[in-house]
Amino acid sequence: MAEKEPFLLKNIYSSSFYEDLGEVLKKLIPNFDHSTFTRQIFDDDWDNRELKDRMKHTAFVIRKFLPEAYPEAVSVIVEVAKIKNEEDLGKDSFPYMFLPSFVEHFGLDDYDVSIDAMTEITKFVSCEFAVRPFYLKYREPMMEQTHKWANHPHFMVRRLASEGCRPRLPWGMGVPYLKKEPDLILPILDKLKDDPKEIVRRSVANNLNDISKDFPERVVEVAYQWKGESKEVDWVVKHACRTLLKQGHTKVMRLFGFGSIEDIAIENFQLDREIAKIGEELNFSFDLKNKANEALKVRLEYGVYFKKANGSLSRKVFQISEKKYSANSSTSITKKQHFKIITTRRYHTGGHELSIIVNGEEVAKKPFELIS
Repeated sequence: MAEKEPFLLKNIYSSSFYEDLGEVLKKLIPNFDHSTFTRQIFDDDWDNRELKDRMKHTAFVIRKFLPEAYPEAVSVIVEVAKIKNEEDLGKDSFPYMFLPSFVEHFGLDDYDVSIDAMTEITKFVSCEFAVRPFYLKYREPMMEQTHKWANHPHFMVRRLASEGCRPRLPWGMGVPYLKKEPDLILPILDKLKDDPKEIVRRSVANNLNDISKDFPERVVEVAYQWKGESKEVDWVVKHACRTLLKQGHTKVMRLFGFGSIEDIAIENFQLDREIAKIGEELNFSFDLKNKANEALKVRLEYGVYFKKANGSLSRKVFQISEKKYSANSSTSITKKQHFKIITTRRYHTGGHELSIIVNGEEVAKKPFELIS
């Protein structure tokens, strides 16, 4: 039996998707020509377009069927978002990312109209990427608007207040001053840290984690200020500090109760083989001994030193557990590291290393060879 081909995300833009979209556009655009719309979508370059290009292409094709004046044109885009929000309640809105893309590409010179449009569109599909060029062009008005969004009654607008100004938003356009001036962002996060919606609090944690990569001590200050306010805020603080925890930042370790490891010993550390193969897994084991006369809280991780294209090694940290180990105890631990072929990592053959990390401190390391 032939293997099933993997689904490509760009193929969410199918004939049936545009058939459905065309039915919505018919309701909003007088004399909308569905067949011409479809032909222009599936042009000669369609098969070569990747996901983001298909999003942009969709926005540009729709523009041809709308009124010339941007305010009238974007009002149709807003109505599409409202209709689909009602029809597709609870469904994944990701395929409609071309709606905020429309504002991003055609509305940058019409600030007020675009802000109103994004405030509505983001209730259906996030405008986190579309706002980035607006932050670049309209620094002061956008920071004021972000504070307004943080107080908005709709939770997805409040999420946009945090997600849109992330210093290191994945796949988002870079905004240098957001990366360099954390004090512009922190008051917004402070407003949202105990938001009733988990999706908003998660965005706050991710934003603060972004900041920690450039201003670790500033985030440590915030963590110490926020921790203890509530169970929800404590989760935000912990998730926001995940990079600092992986780095073994001393103050953050102490904040979460991970202290000295002088009474912790790692013994009998073994790899099940010295040569691992790409596509398979490497098993390893060790004993963790708590020699103290009291239970100790331990954050246990392991690091894999992956070989890079230039021959150097780069460590990636993986968490094993966070738990208390009984006084005068010995615990045997077995784990495995997969070397499955994935799109987000390219493996390079040659010497690698695997280490054990206790409360942020690397305490043992062994080499292994990775082959194809």
